[in-house]
Parts: sequence; C-alpha cells; structure tokens
Amino acid sequence: MTSTAQPLTGSANPAPLPGYAERHTLHWKRNLAVSVFGSFTTLVSLSMLLPFLPIYVRQLGVTTDAAVIQWSGIAFGATFLGTAVTAPLWGRLADRFGRKPMLIRAAVGMAVVMSLIGVAHTVHELVALRLIAGLVGGYASAATVMVGTQAPKDRAGWALGILSTGALAGSLVGPLVGGFLPGWIGIRGTFFAGGAMIAVAALCTIFFVKEDFHPADRQRARAGQGTAASGRREHAIVIATLLLVAMMVLLANMSIEPIITIYIGSLGVAPDHLARTAGIVMACSAVGSMLTAARLGALADRIGSWNVIVACLVLTGIAMIPQAFVTEWWQLAALRMVMGMTLAGILPAVAKLIRNAVGERSTGTMLGYLQSAQFSGQVLGPVLGGQIAVHLGLHSTFFATGGLLIASAGLAALARTRAA
Repeated sequence: MTSTAQPLTGSANPAPLPGYAERHTLHWKRNLAVSVFGSFTTLVSLSMLLPFLPIYVRQLGVTTDAAVIQWSGIAFGATFLGTAVTAPLWGRLADRFGRKPMLIRAAVGMAVVMSLIGVAHTVHELVALRLIAGLVGGYASAATVMVGTQAPKDRAGWALGILSTGALAGSLVGPLVGGFLPGWIGIRGTFFAGGAMIAVAALCTIFFVKEDFHPADRQRARAGQGTAASGRREHAIVIATLLLVAMMVLLANMSIEPIITIYIGSLGVAPDHLARTAGIVMACSAVGSMLTAARLGALADRIGSWNVIVACLVLTGIAMIPQAFVTEWWQLAALRMVMGMTLAGILPAVAKLIRNAVGERSTGTMLGYLQSAQFSGQVLGPVLGGQIAVHLGLHSTFFATGGLLIASAGLAALARTRAA
C-alpha cells in the first residue's frame, strides 16, 4: 500500500515563498514611520555639532585659528568618509541577514560613539570617534535599504521621498539645536543628549520595526547568482550612471560650502551678520527639498523615475547659473531654495530604479553603493568647489557645477534609452 501523503518539505512542487516586499504589506508603513524618526534623530545628533565644533576643537587643545579650521573640517568630514567606505558592506550584510539588524547595529553603534565623543580628551580622539561613527553608523543608509526593498514598487518613490524628507529635516534642525543646547547643558552634555536621542531611535527600531526575513531569502539569492551576474553586466552602464548621478547631486549641493561666507560678504552683508546669513542661505536648499521630496517621489511613481531624474537634473543645473549673478543675499537664498526643490526628486527616483534593476537578490548591496556614492559627493563637493573658486573665481563654481548637472542629465537620458 502506497501512502499518498508527503511531507511539506519534500513535496515535488513546494509553494513559492512570497517576495520580500509582499511579506511586508502590513508593516511597511509602520517601518517607514520608525525609519523616518530614526533618520531624523540620528541626523540631528550628527549635524548639531556644526555651530560649536570649532569651540570644542579649541577646548581640546588646538590653539591657532588656522589649526582650528583645519581640524574642524577634518572632524566633520570624517563621518561622511567612514559612511562612504562601509555603506556597501552593510548593504551586503542586509541582503544576507536582514534589514532590521542593520538598523539596530547602526543606532546602537552611533549612540555609543556619540556619547564617547563627549569624553574625548584630544582632537585626535575626536576625529577618530567621528570616523568610527561613520564606519559603524549609517542609520539613514540602512533605512534606505529597508524602505527601498519593503515598499511596494508602485509606492517606492513616495516612500523614499518621505524618508529623504526626514533625513533633510534632521540635517536642518541639528545646527539649530546645536546653537542653543550647549548654552544650557554644556558642549559635552550636548553629545550625551545626542547619544540619548539615538538610543531612543534604537529602542523604537527594536520594538516597533517588523521584518519577515527568512534563510530562504539567502538560498534564493545564491540560486540566482548566475542570473544576477549576467544582469549586472547587462545593466552595468545604467547602474554606473545612476551612481554617478547620485554623487553629482550631493557634489552640486555641497560645492558652495567653502565659499558661501566669502560670497555673501561680497554681496555687501555686514561682517557681524555673515555667519547668520550664511546659515540661512545654506538651510534654504534643505527647506526646498523638504517641500518637494515626497511629491516628486510620488510623481516618479506615476510618470517614471527616468523622466523625473532627467528633468530635475536639467532644472537644478539651470537654477545654479543665476546664483553667479545675484546682487543681494536674499536672491541667493531664493535660488538655493528653488535648487533644493528640484534636487529633491533625484535621489528617491535613483534608489527606486536601482531597486528595480537588481531585484531582491542584491538590492541591499546596490543601495549600499548608492549611499556610498552620495557620501562621496558630499566629501568631494566642498573640495572641488573650493579649488574652482581659488583658480577660476567664485562665480565659476556655479557655472561648473551647473554644467556638470546638465551634462549628467544628458548622460541619464542616454542611459534611459539603454534601459528601455
């Protein structure tokens, strides 16, 4: 007598495992909300030291003004450098072990390191800890990987736009918090407060983020390695173009950083108002991006990500050019806000295209490379902008970055035809 019953694990045609996004239909919006909160708090904590960083560097034993400026720049850029180096690694581990563990790792690591910065004794310890914060942190990067893979494909642009808004808000609010908090609890106490904020984000991630990640996801990734390799070769130019575009976005936004105060001074702003005015102008691009990031992400869902990328690159490049001809600081601020509004649609659309290009097998890895490209642009932008200003003049910075953005639009248009 032959039994007709078969164990489920040995059935000839086992039911296929639902895709990663399909398994998170009920949870992706809540996970998005936690990710927005976590990205906001971590970016607040990382950027709030901007107003008092030179003061802290001086307290750590640096005496001359030139050395204070130099070490402040090194300490600030160290975090972005560290994140650029390790983002692909964390993305790859997210593909292997799940997205939630990477969020928890980033939040806990940053909470510990941020608190340790408050007990640094030398400027070398400060730089080392800022570098470690970038190496072990990257909550916003990990959140991009999770949201980019959990959100439904037809809502991914909107979701990534919302996430981008939270990160931008954190970068905007951080310096404001850093301007007031040290007066109340001291500089070292401010770092402890930052660590506590990130610890709250870590707890929210642990208890409220839901992820359904199975070892079968890894097995399916291994089974599809050959297909993935051929797909990467087929789409290599397209993906390289998307990474280049992402780098150019941050490069263009940060290129004015080294010259902003000098340029505003040339517009007739009084010396005692320069720092405040420069802060307002620099914040305007973030405000503009916050206003349009979610809307442009939703637009990419409707009309296509490539269309949004090409249009936003052209408009951003055009918005850069008039900045070289302003005669009042408020004109520069208005143009920077317009630039931020057009800039905001690019990165969510790029992330969505990368997700769709590689599928679930290596989405985390590729989104990690995307984060690395963005932070590379954030590091290279001030360097390139400063060098152009020194050798070709202040106004040339706007012409050069505007031209690079328009050239990137042309490259993206060519890549669009190849991806079609």
